[in-house]
Amino acid sequence: MTGGDLAQAGTADARPGSERGGRARLVYACALALAALAVAPLLLIIASWLDPQTAVWRHLAETVLGRLMLNTLILAVGVSLGVLMFGVALAWLTSMCEFPGRRFFEWALMLPLAIPAYVSAFVMLGLFDFSGPLQTLLREIFGPRGYWFPEVRSGGGVITVMVLVLYPYVYMLARAAFLTQGRTTMEAARVLGLGPWGGFFRAVLPMARPAIIVGVSLALMETLADFGAVAVFNFDTFTTAIYKSWFGLFSLQAASQLSTLLLLFVALVLLGERRLRGRARYHAAQPNTRNQRYLLTGARRWLATGAAGAVFAVAFVIPVAQLLSWTWTVIGTEFSARYLGLLLHTLTLGGVAALITVASALLLAYVNRFHRDRLSRSLVSMATLGYALPGTVLAVGIMLTFTGVDRFVNSIWQDSAGGGALRIFSGTLTVLLLAYLVRFLAVAFGPIESGFARIRPSLSEAARSLGAAPAELMRRVYLPLLRPGILTAALLVMVEVMKEMPATLLLRPFGWDTLAVRIFEMTSEGEWERAALPAVTLVLAGLLPVIFLVRRSAGAVYSSATGKFG
Repeated sequence: MTGGDLAQAGTADARPGSERGGRARLVYACALALAALAVAPLLLIIASWLDPQTAVWRHLAETVLGRLMLNTLILAVGVSLGVLMFGVALAWLTSMCEFPGRRFFEWALMLPLAIPAYVSAFVMLGLFDFSGPLQTLLREIFGPRGYWFPEVRSGGGVITVMVLVLYPYVYMLARAAFLTQGRTTMEAARVLGLGPWGGFFRAVLPMARPAIIVGVSLALMETLADFGAVAVFNFDTFTTAIYKSWFGLFSLQAASQLSTLLLLFVALVLLGERRLRGRARYHAAQPNTRNQRYLLTGARRWLATGAAGAVFAVAFVIPVAQLLSWTWTVIGTEFSARYLGLLLHTLTLGGVAALITVASALLLAYVNRFHRDRLSRSLVSMATLGYALPGTVLAVGIMLTFTGVDRFVNSIWQDSAGGGALRIFSGTLTVLLLAYLVRFLAVAFGPIESGFARIRPSLSEAARSLGAAPAELMRRVYLPLLRPGILTAALLVMVEVMKEMPATLLLRPFGWDTLAVRIFEMTSEGEWERAALPAVTLVLAGLLPVIFLVRRSAGAVYSSATGKFG
């Protein structure tokens, strides 16, 4: 966008007179409602400390609180170090080195993102636990006491699963950063007397640091928010403690107070990410091209292929192959009317949530485009806050919010009409859909807002000069141009909703089980085979946004290297 376009945007697209009256007030009211919906659960969770659950906290302090904090810390540190090492190493290998299979691995190494962490967790247990096929084979060969195998149901097992699922966050961003540097940075470091390792750690890695930090932070946020994987491994963290406090101790207040401690961890992660990035700016001198990669020779080229292939096999091929094997053994009994009902529930929730969320994101993007005052920016920031909240925390906050609304409405209803208690929100699909809206509004807002940014203000100026009203401008100019972003947002939200376990598990109405809930129920009973069919379905659905990410990252690299697609 040129300077003239920015000037036009400031005078034309943000023209206040065109949005005065009822339409402008309605738009602001909707944006305010979305912001309030996102902020209210957070405020109510914090306000829960006004009524401290002394007895519950005394019980937790005497039994599990110390272990919860230690386990959460171990998990956070272990996953951070793991995704950092795997992501950076694989990104450097596929972006800067030429070896057999590189063109395949550069996109295939992103595929583990399609596997939900809780699916990878129960597959790992099914394969490597004491009763699994591997240890069974070892006992047959070496006898019951003739072999040693690491404990699978441990912190190390959970960390391994989370690293294998989440390293693509660092891999994608680090690889893009390395590709924009090319060999120029490394060659400049060698001119200054640094060897290969010194050039990498003192020149290349610092320039990629902002992207790497963002990737590690995303992986860490997913780790803190995870419920399914830690529940499968019986590795208690704050997410499992929140669930047990709600459904085991029947104390929503205690669950909300535990949620504040998890929120503290999340806030520390966000603060640490900003502090680590600081205000540093790094500029690449020359983008990478195909001819600039280091040609590995001899044994090193096959070691590179073996390393990338091993990670890809363990993180994606083996879990998917095991899921397909289990599915084949139970397809005759599990592919039934119940499975079809679960699939219908999952698709219905995903479709309706995508529709509501995309419509809300479109409204926020409209506000962000045409109203550039401080209030508008604040409303947009608050409305998209929910993605930073773990699903269990959000579920507690949403339940507190709408339980309070139900109590308020019932008090008025009983005072005025003398009727019985009404259930308006609590235990209904409305609450679950609103939780999805808060959780994934930021996911839909990103692609739509990016689509708005690509539309030149001169188009709206031309339409307005022909007498188009704002509503007609939106319908005939913006919506057709935003169609790719809208479809992308709908796909991302729908798949995220289908895979979401904690919020669905905690807020679903009676009888509205989904594929994710079915997986939780079966894995809780150790029925790995019966959990395979819904797991395969979710993996196949998860491949769609991963394919989109692969194509988008390839387009971004092409853009930086050629100057096209800008």
